[in-house]
Amino acid sequence: MIIARLPPCGGSPLSPPPPLGRSRRRGAQGFDPALDDTELVAARTALDRGRWTEARSLLADTGDDWDRRGHRLVVLGQPLSTGPWAQEWRLAEPESADAAALAASAAVFRALRGKERAERAQEACHAAAALAAPDPTPWLALLILARTLGTEEEVVRLFDEVRHRHPGHHHAHHLMAARLAERRTGAGQDPLHEVYDFASWAAEQAPPGSPLAVLPVVAHAERYRVLASVGSEPADPVASGHWTGRRARVVMKAAFDWWLEWGGGTHPRNRIDLNFLAHAKFCEGRAAEAAALFHRIGTQGTREPWAYPDRDPYVAFRAARNAALGSA
Repeated sequence: MIIARLPPCGGSPLSPPPPLGRSRRRGAQGFDPALDDTELVAARTALDRGRWTEARSLLADTGDDWDRRGHRLVVLGQPLSTGPWAQEWRLAEPESADAAALAASAAVFRALRGKERAERAQEACHAAAALAAPDPTPWLALLILARTLGTEEEVVRLFDEVRHRHPGHHHAHHLMAARLAERRTGAGQDPLHEVYDFASWAAEQAPPGSPLAVLPVVAHAERYRVLASVGSEPADPVASGHWTGRRARVVMKAAFDWWLEWGGGTHPRNRIDLNFLAHAKFCEGRAAEAAALFHRIGTQGTREPWAYPDRDPYVAFRAARNAALGSA
């Protein structure tokens, strides 16, 4: 595994972005983490009102589509109201792996908000993992927790646990890229930064059509977030040369070619990939290509990467979308 051979992290750690898909600013309320999953939206609404049977049906129908299962459990676990209803479901069906996974996801997000002890959330995740050994989702929940509160060794170990169960796990690779991008925060040899090696390795390992083809673009955006946060890049990504260098052009062309060939498919998190790619193309100054992506995205923007380094993501998304579509 490539990550295990990386040297120890140097420099002072950065404060990670808000872990729950929330912005520090009010504008991000225009984005829904459910993306285009209407069944998920309906189940989340019912769960918020105390009706967990809709969530039970949704997760049963999801089956072993691990990326979709992870996406749905992460979104269902985020509201504060989920915890009590998930526990009620667990009491009603103590052997349900779905109920345990939802309770674990809710516990993780409560812990990230300081409403739950991290140890309790970890216990809930391990209990869920014990009920469904092949399921990477409890390990994804642990990785989300460790992304913010854990050590680098924990992050690597948990990523390996997820990848062992689902080698192409989309969310786990995004989390790993974000964490790796924060290593050596003040280093000047950025084109050689290890996050690029990781992203290239993952893209090369992925099968044809995999959305991990966009991971090098994600890594480039995460590295911009880090460099801009320490003042090594302008706070306005469009004014940064980060998006016009040789590496940027290579990774963005490969990812855009992937989109032209595969169209993003029906992956549950494809809007996230398209937002990273549209952001990169807009910052590169390729308005026509960005406009094509914005047409596909519609109004379904995502907090990342429009918030980078510390911007109002909704305002940034709308401005870029209007400018690209106007230019086109």
